[in-house]
Amino acid sequence: MPVIFGIFLDAFNMLSQILQGLVIVMVVLSLLFSFNVISGSNTFLLNVYQGINRLLDPILNPIRKLLPDTGGMDFSPLVLLFTLELIRRALIRYAMTYL
Repeated sequence: MPVIFGIFLDAFNMLSQILQGLVIVMVVLSLLFSFNVISGSNTFLLNVYQGINRLLDPILNPIRKLLPDTGGMDFSPLVLLFTLELIRRALIRYAMTYL
C-alpha cells in the first residue's frame, strides 16, 4: 500500500506542477495582453494563450461559478493554485503520519 500511495503522490506532484506552470503562464500572458505590452496581432503568443485557456477552462469554470463577481478581476487561478498546494501538503502530511 505505501508503494502505491508513493506513486500516486509523485503523479499528483507532477500534475500539480504542470498545472501551476500553465496557470502562471496564462496569468502572465493575460496581463501582458491586457496592458498592451504584447500586441493582439502576435499570433504565436495568442495561440499559446488560447491553447492554455482551453486546457484550463474545464478546471477554472467550476471555481468561477463558486466565486462572487469581482468585475474585471478573475481570482479563480489563485484559488486553483491555493487548492492544489493545500491538497499536496495534506497528502504529504498523511504520508508522513500514517505510512
